[in-house]
Amino acid sequence: MTTTEESTATTVAYATEPTPRLDWAALAPDVFKAMVRLDAAAGRGLEPALRELVKIRASQINHCAFCLDMHTKDALAAGESVERIVQLSAWEESRHFYTERELAALELTDAVTVLTDGFVPDEVYERAARQFEEAELAQLIAAISVINAWNRFGVTCRRTPGPYQPGQFR
Repeated sequence: MTTTEESTATTVAYATEPTPRLDWAALAPDVFKAMVRLDAAAGRGLEPALRELVKIRASQINHCAFCLDMHTKDALAAGESVERIVQLSAWEESRHFYTERELAALELTDAVTVLTDGFVPDEVYERAARQFEEAELAQLIAAISVINAWNRFGVTCRRTPGPYQPGQFR
């Protein structure tokens, strides 16, 4: 048997895909449509790359596989580098991959997403306020809050990652 035959004869057995619990978007279409509009409104005025980094980071923290799949695909399609996406889970140790503005946004994302650690610390908010004009900061806080809401729908209803195509829900 040749190496090619051996490799094609080997089959990888992946874990069974969990069954989604609920198609909330179909069952609550007005809420879904309102969330889509809210998401679009929250992202206005922020750079597309920054928005996707924030969405990916919050989704990592919340363990939302569906949102991670969606936003990494959207970020890659928009030209984001694989390296910067991979390093997001360790952004504090990989600061040199990001601008000061992006770092402030990531730090704020972590603080807003993990409220169980306490309130958003003043120093985190102040660093973000130095990098963003007030209107931009308001939009950033909205974008962080909206992705956290999406994550909660995705995780609770067990949305399945994989079939999403970049830009599918725009």
